[in-house]
Amino acid sequence: MRVVVTGAGGQLGHDLVEAFQGHEVIGLARHQLDVSDREAVLQAITTVQPDAVIHAAAWTAVDACEEHPDWAFAVNALGTRHVAEGARLVGARVCYVSTDYVFDGTSPDPYREWDATNPLSVYGKSKLGGERELDPGSTIVRTAWVCGLHGNNMVKTVLRLASEHDTLSFVNDQHGCPTFTADLAVAIRTLVVGRLPGTFHVTNQGATTWFQFARDILSFSGQDPERVHPITTSELVPARPAPRPANSVLDNAALRLQGLPLLSDHHEPLERMVKELT
Repeated sequence: MRVVVTGAGGQLGHDLVEAFQGHEVIGLARHQLDVSDREAVLQAITTVQPDAVIHAAAWTAVDACEEHPDWAFAVNALGTRHVAEGARLVGARVCYVSTDYVFDGTSPDPYREWDATNPLSVYGKSKLGGERELDPGSTIVRTAWVCGLHGNNMVKTVLRLASEHDTLSFVNDQHGCPTFTADLAVAIRTLVVGRLPGTFHVTNQGATTWFQFARDILSFSGQDPERVHPITTSELVPARPAPRPANSVLDNAALRLQGLPLLSDHHEPLERMVKELT
């Protein structure tokens, strides 16, 4: 296959390019392709003539999106419209990477692919807008709490803070499944090569909280997890501009029901990543 990866400079995009080795893969980082520029997107896709476009480019700065909604929608929603249009012109399939933020987080249960969306933040609304721009037959991969070796993420943040402070505080009332980009990229490859349409929730297994996740990071790095203290979201100082879903746990029901392999428990890739970073 000939595959275009947008957002190839990001932590997931980098691993997607790696995962598609063996195919003809063209990675386009932000400085190479601004997806909010329609002419640039159409020119890139019609020039390359790919079989599939994996649209991983997004503005994921959740709080900044809240403060700059027009730019959030220009990149995440309108940018996806441009990618879908370009793919339509050359007959390429689109795989769009979306987010747990399309849900409001109020459900007591993990969210299935068929549950009603209700984003609370500008980021979530703009990513849902992107989902709605796709043609039937496209693939949507919703994921959550993304971590990878390339780029900024919570694992690197916790390790940095632990080197600067004696104690750390993390919220214990936000629940989710950490997802590691190397694993996620392989799952996306399976969906794209298999030409599987529809929405799939893809996360590593095992729900946790940011508090427990931070404790696990310290444990795997040989530090004392008791240095991490629990707080509530309302106790965050300063308060975050964008609301966070209290429940970001995604049930990977479509993968499971399709008979496709689920990603491993998140502790396994977390331990590998911490050891690589330290």
